[in-house]
Amino acid sequence: MTLSPARVPDTGVRRLTTTLYGYAFLDDLVLLYPVYALLFADTGMSLWQISSLFALWSVTGVVLEVPSGAWADTVSRRRLLWLGPLLSAAGFALWVAFPSYGAFALGFVLWGAGGALGTGALEALVYDELDRLGAADRYARVMGRSRAARLLATVAAMALAGPLFALGGYPAVGAASVLASLLAAVTATRFPEHRQPAGKEDGGWTATLRAGLAEARGDRTVRGALLLIPAVAAVWGALDEYTPLLIRDLGVAEATVPHLVLLVWAIVTVGSLLAGPAERLGGRGLAALIAGAALALAVGAGSRTVAGIALVGLAFAGFQLAEVLADVRLQHRIDDARRATLTSVASLGTELVTVTVYAAYALLGTRAAHSTVFAILAVPYAVTALLLARNRAARARP
Repeated sequence: MTLSPARVPDTGVRRLTTTLYGYAFLDDLVLLYPVYALLFADTGMSLWQISSLFALWSVTGVVLEVPSGAWADTVSRRRLLWLGPLLSAAGFALWVAFPSYGAFALGFVLWGAGGALGTGALEALVYDELDRLGAADRYARVMGRSRAARLLATVAAMALAGPLFALGGYPAVGAASVLASLLAAVTATRFPEHRQPAGKEDGGWTATLRAGLAEARGDRTVRGALLLIPAVAAVWGALDEYTPLLIRDLGVAEATVPHLVLLVWAIVTVGSLLAGPAERLGGRGLAALIAGAALALAVGAGSRTVAGIALVGLAFAGFQLAEVLADVRLQHRIDDARRATLTSVASLGTELVTVTVYAAYALLGTRAAHSTVFAILAVPYAVTALLLARNRAARARP
């Protein structure tokens, strides 16, 4: 039976989104994540050695982020999406098979490289395939649901890691992480891809990289969209790491802390599902969303109550939503041939700003309580909202 033209795009969109949600869930279903710091400590690593491993992970992502994006515009993006989880799986296997500083370091390099291969390539593939099907207007909703799938995977990993660890220790948790990564790689092979990668006659990946950076420098709207992503993504992404410390300062029992962390992430997950309707907000609405989330963050953290933690979750949900909308603005403004490259440039900016936020938190945290630092770091969001509103008003003037 021949499908009617009206149903062909829906069938294609359904295949794409089903693959995307499954891939996103499996890619973040890393059961080692809640316990790998314990693995390092139990192996005899000192605090400075553990910190150096985290630094190596970050540096790997920073170094490879933009080149991998240019590569994704030159070769098959689908190929990079299944290669990335294979690298991560190899890193996790090294950790549990040969627990030592060298194995941990190599594992973080492989994990960081795997993540860099997927960043930019995934967004570019999804947008281009939706655009081919005449459904580019669904990108915000689709990516919002993809973020929700990743958050659900993180919550599931936190819930499953404890019981599995009790049954089989680090080898069992490591094996589950390797299996999830392998399944993510298999799922990635099902992504549709109809674009023709750039050939050598186009100058290769270095020419693609130069063209992408030139587009960012020469087009003010592209440059603004690139800067908006780290402005909304970096601070809350860093604050997330300190949320358990903020909760513990409330004086609640230690056993209550994980439950409140899960509450925060449950709220963020629900917020991700609102990306489709939120796309209608426009520039002024986006500014209001960021300003409202900044207020919720400052008030919630400053209240030092359990209800305040719910407000922090609401703030994080607002920032997550703004992050998706900022990505939508960028995808609408960039050329197909350099889509992965410029998306990776935005991710690099987010990584660099996040590292700066970590340093600022360490500096402020030596003199103030966690609640105060959270409130202070709401200020950059207020400034971002103000700049967005002023930019919108300036464009509205004749």
